[in-house]
Amino acid sequence: MTFEELKVAPALIAALARQKITVPTAIQAAALPLLAEGKDAYLRAETGTGKTLAYLLPLFARIVVEEAATQVVVLAPTHELAIQIHRACCDLATAAGLALRSVLLIGGTPLDRQVEKLKKKPHVVVGTPGRVVDLLRAGKLKVHLVKCLVLDEADRLLAAEGLPLIDAIVRALPRRRQTLFVSATETPEASATAAKIAPDHVVVATAAAPISAAIEHLYLVCEARDKPDLLRKLLHALEPERAIVFVHRNETAEEVAAKLEYHHIAVADLHGAFGKLDRKEAMDDFRRGKVRVLLASDVAARGLDIAGVSHVFNLDVPTLSKAYLHRVGRTARAGATGTAITLLGQTELRLIDRFARELGIELHAVRLREGRVVAADEGPEGPRR
Repeated sequence: MTFEELKVAPALIAALARQKITVPTAIQAAALPLLAEGKDAYLRAETGTGKTLAYLLPLFARIVVEEAATQVVVLAPTHELAIQIHRACCDLATAAGLALRSVLLIGGTPLDRQVEKLKKKPHVVVGTPGRVVDLLRAGKLKVHLVKCLVLDEADRLLAAEGLPLIDAIVRALPRRRQTLFVSATETPEASATAAKIAPDHVVVATAAAPISAAIEHLYLVCEARDKPDLLRKLLHALEPERAIVFVHRNETAEEVAAKLEYHHIAVADLHGAFGKLDRKEAMDDFRRGKVRVLLASDVAARGLDIAGVSHVFNLDVPTLSKAYLHRVGRTARAGATGTAITLLGQTELRLIDRFARELGIELHAVRLREGRVVAADEGPEGPRR
């Protein structure tokens, strides 16, 4: 289908074209007609499939720009995701020539500055639940004219520990509104809570996308204690434009960051052990190219869409094929090629067979020789390729 066939407004189609988006993704094609009708829905699709635009396009079409009031509230579980959604709102509005105002409400930034921005009556509010509730209780955020509530990464927002905040926001909003839940995955707990919040919602789900054929999958067998040093050598050998390094534990992230910085390799640490301001600075540095290596856990990186990632390193190997799929899918986007490299021990080799079988991919064993990445079985007489 085309955006024209989906009845997207011409100004928004032109804005998408300026961003080199001309063909709707599967989730966009499935969701746009339903959301344009104002139906409650749970959108479920893989990371990087355009879920943000799947809800922003129909919501932008329904916003009355002349009405100086908050009409859409978008909630996100992390500062990084909220910033990304807010940026997408601003970029879309600017490209479409819409006088649509969006404000970002997250912790770690001065409250009085956000209050001043709210006085301008933004059409769209994007924020984290804690800060949104703070401003609601202070009477600074007016939501009586809100037409739609979006819970992005709904499975995290609807987890038990966050429910009191979500409940406070839902109760503050008009009962007659559209409610959207958006996520790459869906848990039984999130589904049950979503049914309570919006009993008539429909589920819009697309099948898992295959791994891009533009990704080269490599693995290197090593001892766990050697991984930080091997990563450093791989970064020198491959010279990635931007690389994401996935780790499981705080201690691993700290050790790797220290090792790389000692060898003058700038690194941004997004791991959960750091504060909100530190994570924001890490993302800003990585997006701007100030640093080319980002350390992250699966949770910290969820929902983030980062352009220009040329390499993904699994310093700690994922145990599930789906987790591998999510990680490596952050490279080889928008027609580019990418490389995924997994470092693992002898006892974890069975995971390589699992990934190959369940994901339908080929993974090639490599090693480092004289500063180059070569096939594991290559002799001194010839290059790997």
